[in-house]
Amino acid sequence: MAEKPRKMTPEELEREWFENVYTGRGDSMVQLTWRAVIMGSLLGGFMSLSNLYIGLKTGWGLGVAITSCILSYAIWKSLRGLAPRLFKTDFTILENNAMQSTASSAGYSTGGTIVSAICAYMLVNGTHLPYGLLTAWVFFLAVLGVSMAIPMKRQMINIERLPFPSGIAAAETLKSLHGVGEKNQGNSGNDSARALFMSGGVGVLIATVRDWLAWIPSQFAIFGASLSNYTIAFDASSIMIAAGAIMGFRTAWSILLGGILCWGVAAPYMHSIGVIQDLGYRSMVSWTLWGGAACMVSSGLLSFALQWKTALRAFSGITAIFSKREVSTDPILKKMDAIEVPGTWFLAGMAFGTIGIVYLINRFFGVPVWMGTLAVFMSFFLALVACRACGETDTTPVGAMGKITQLMYGAIAPRQMTTNLMTACITAGVADSASDLLTDLKSGYVLGANPRLQFLAQFAGIFMGTVVVVPAFYLIVPTVDVLGSDKFPAPAAQVWASVAKLLSNGFTSLHPTARWALVIGALVGILIPILDRTLPEKARKFVPSAMGLGLAWTFHFWYAFSMFIGGCIALLLEKKRPATGEKFTIPVASGLIAGESLMGILITLMGAMGWIG
Repeated sequence: MAEKPRKMTPEELEREWFENVYTGRGDSMVQLTWRAVIMGSLLGGFMSLSNLYIGLKTGWGLGVAITSCILSYAIWKSLRGLAPRLFKTDFTILENNAMQSTASSAGYSTGGTIVSAICAYMLVNGTHLPYGLLTAWVFFLAVLGVSMAIPMKRQMINIERLPFPSGIAAAETLKSLHGVGEKNQGNSGNDSARALFMSGGVGVLIATVRDWLAWIPSQFAIFGASLSNYTIAFDASSIMIAAGAIMGFRTAWSILLGGILCWGVAAPYMHSIGVIQDLGYRSMVSWTLWGGAACMVSSGLLSFALQWKTALRAFSGITAIFSKREVSTDPILKKMDAIEVPGTWFLAGMAFGTIGIVYLINRFFGVPVWMGTLAVFMSFFLALVACRACGETDTTPVGAMGKITQLMYGAIAPRQMTTNLMTACITAGVADSASDLLTDLKSGYVLGANPRLQFLAQFAGIFMGTVVVVPAFYLIVPTVDVLGSDKFPAPAAQVWASVAKLLSNGFTSLHPTARWALVIGALVGILIPILDRTLPEKARKFVPSAMGLGLAWTFHFWYAFSMFIGGCIALLLEKKRPATGEKFTIPVASGLIAGESLMGILITLMGAMGWIG
């Protein structure tokens, strides 16, 4: 019987990476440069607008890293061709890696809670946050989240080597673009870049024809005028089709199923018996969201509870994260210590972020200092679990983390909706930023990058993200009335606000049919994860996604229909032309989303400034 291989010690694991991966590139190749940070900041700033737009429409956030890698590569190649004397050298693969860290931070981490907790605050209180307050809140929250990831990195990535699939995907994209590795030799990445830019142009054209020139309506009543009253129509947009292609067929058909049940069955019936008084999205969603929200919340919490082993591993690793490492005399390990992010940066970031957040939540939201401090303390442990879940499954349970905090503060501070929302906002924002940084650091780990320099690139993106996303939010959402409208349903915010209202007012405040919808939605949300774990693997493909099923009850049917079309297109490519699908699905979908959403934002801003009618 063969002997079981000896488990390598943490020191041996780190030494192996340093000698076999880092020394191949990281100690000799240019990484963190001004041009990488500037390029990442600009691309991240643009992508933050795209994510803000998508988030207000669907409640989803789309990854920035892969799109920014392709855009950066193509833009720099073009600049070199146009002005070779000014742009003398190409980006190195590690420069592009640092660039995508900056872009990811600017485009994703800073605006995540704006479309959920912050918009929910507006729905509950009927007013905007002051500009300076929101800017400071977003900035300090991002600093806190990025800082909390520092002690987790060495344990989760270096020692346990969790996969973080999106990080590996970004690294493989960079390898493909730069022709690194045997399978990528001779592959310049021009095809992916060309596909992204061409689809982006299509997205710009669609938004221009529909929103500016008004040559086509926003929706087509292809199912009949009467059904269009229940949002059962076709959306003249490529964004949701592209989103459906990215999210995959299971989620896409689940959203369609939820849309049929909600807008084709439940809403018409409730209108016929007088529960829903008016035909209009805002009126109907005030009833439908309860079943959808209950499904998503119960499913998210149960899925999190079923991952108890992940949580246990996260908590059991706390001692390893904070254990003091002995000063090694091994020259290789000493060099390893010199490139890792030092613990002093963690302490400085935590102190700075905590003081800022606790001051803001106390001074402007009336939350006692001890409650604010407790929220930050809780956030570390919940972010620890969220980051491990992201590392193992590529899914960050931000919603579940926020709901745990909402439930806890519902007991600590009953009937205080602002306290409930803003403390949960801390948890969700920290988990989002921390998992985003670790995903980027995984990409750098695969490529052999210097983690300290990559952390600085990520930190730099916070500034541009804050500078861009906050003023854009005020221009796109000038008043609370915009939220929950046909243009910006803000489904994530609707769910957050509904939980806060329910915890504050109790079940008795709801119409009896809404209570039944709440109970049924919660039971469905509980049943689906159980089926997912107990049914044979072949049968699981017929089990819908609870998040997709519930989400469909919070936005229009035409979104669900478009997403289903996108999911079908991606599935068809995957089955018929797998190589083509793998190569082009993400670039084409990302281009459509970026082009149409950015043009949509530009048209919205021009309208707000009175430049167009």
